[in-house]
Amino acid sequence: MTPPIDSTRTRSCEYDVALVGLGPTGGTLANLLSLDGLKVLVLERDADIFALPRAVHFDAECMRVFQTLGLSDTLQPNLFVGPGMKFIDAQGKLLIDWPRPTDIGPMGWCASYKFHQPDLERALRARLAQHSNVEIRLRHEVFSLEQTAGGVSLRFEDTRCGKIGSTTARYVVGCDGARSIVRRFMGTELDDLKSHERWVVVDALLKAPRPDLGDYSIQYCDPQRPTTYTRGPSNRRRWELMVMPSDDPAKLQSPEWLWDKLSRWIQPDDATIERSAVYTFHSVVAKGWRKGRLLLAGDAAHQTPPFMGQGMAAGIRDAGNLAWKLSVVIRGDAPDTLLDTYETERTVHVREFIETAVELGSVIQSRPPSVAATAAMRNFVTPQPKLGEGAHLGHSDALAGSIARQPRLSDGRRLDDCVGYRYALVLAPETHAAHPEIDEMAGSAKVAIVADGGPEVRAWLSEIGAAAILVRPDRYVYGMARNAGGELQSLMARAFPQLQTAHA
Repeated sequence: MTPPIDSTRTRSCEYDVALVGLGPTGGTLANLLSLDGLKVLVLERDADIFALPRAVHFDAECMRVFQTLGLSDTLQPNLFVGPGMKFIDAQGKLLIDWPRPTDIGPMGWCASYKFHQPDLERALRARLAQHSNVEIRLRHEVFSLEQTAGGVSLRFEDTRCGKIGSTTARYVVGCDGARSIVRRFMGTELDDLKSHERWVVVDALLKAPRPDLGDYSIQYCDPQRPTTYTRGPSNRRRWELMVMPSDDPAKLQSPEWLWDKLSRWIQPDDATIERSAVYTFHSVVAKGWRKGRLLLAGDAAHQTPPFMGQGMAAGIRDAGNLAWKLSVVIRGDAPDTLLDTYETERTVHVREFIETAVELGSVIQSRPPSVAATAAMRNFVTPQPKLGEGAHLGHSDALAGSIARQPRLSDGRRLDDCVGYRYALVLAPETHAAHPEIDEMAGSAKVAIVADGGPEVRAWLSEIGAAAILVRPDRYVYGMARNAGGELQSLMARAFPQLQTAHA
């Protein structure tokens, strides 16, 4: 149930948060904010969901966010669990093998999911429609943002009729893509990570099963034409073809050109081309994700080559990191400076994924494939970067800033389903029983106590040598207590400074 809206909180502004853009990042962020009862406005310039595929992959961490929103059961029937990726050269020799486990992992979900983006966006919007505290205005284009002492004044045009409107919000988040208007008003430049290549992306629908194409994604490191093959859910398949110097730009999307390049795998009798588009794969990170009450998320803040399938996933992580921070700041439970940790935490994390994608791209895009780059990436494993410095215990705690596991509890439930969208203190039942004072501290800080004796919780605590683990609403670890004495109370007091006075 959505918490009641505190009308006194927004008396100086019409909305708590205004989002510009309703793609996957904006839709996820709006849903997360709605869980905390914030009054949210979403302004989207397009009339409807873009009906054709764009992003095709997300990971277990994203699935946990969708689980928090109550969407995992809706999404699962239309997903395909990806087994990984292989890089092969022009002679068919395996250069890099990047397997992804297809069973349930430590985060409670599989490591890799292939999906159809319109399905996800429809699910996000359907969930938003259930929240009366979220207002969506389609075909509304923002053209002015002016920060004031208490919020942001927005002006926009309803492009259906040309009517000009205005409103105010405590904060504005630009989820409006690579050409973000919010980023321009912030005056934020992009840090160029030096990878910009043109590719033709082709989405096809198979007319009959083609098991010979395989379930693995394959990077064909062929100097004549570097190409990517990706299986999607059901009969969806994607090929990405690098644009070569000798290509005629006028012919890149002609049926003749496309079928000629796809003939190695499929013929017109085998499939229908649903969509083709020419993209430049960029690698950039914004030099400043926040300016006062304006913030950026998703492609507005960073762009990555697709070789790790992390473009949309990074935006979902942004939403998860930012939503709870906006909520506690707006509710007055934390200072405004907490929002500065959004960039310090996320920029380190997203840079590692982008830089790794650039490295993988150097293998497939170099002509011929770089021997040094291939050797360096031969035993590739998925990065698991920690957050940068921010709202966690940092280097003083080995677990802080890492994504938490999601164990099954003794009653069969997943951890996140038991917790909801808030902090959680995970500990064994006997530890909880021995320290009843923790109940009062947790109640004051709105922390869920998960005292569970199930084997998965005990194994997690034992493996890291912890008596308790404090997990943030975005499922990242704030820190742990190695003993159940004063260190447990200290952990809570450091996370929630208001407790230091109340329990001094």
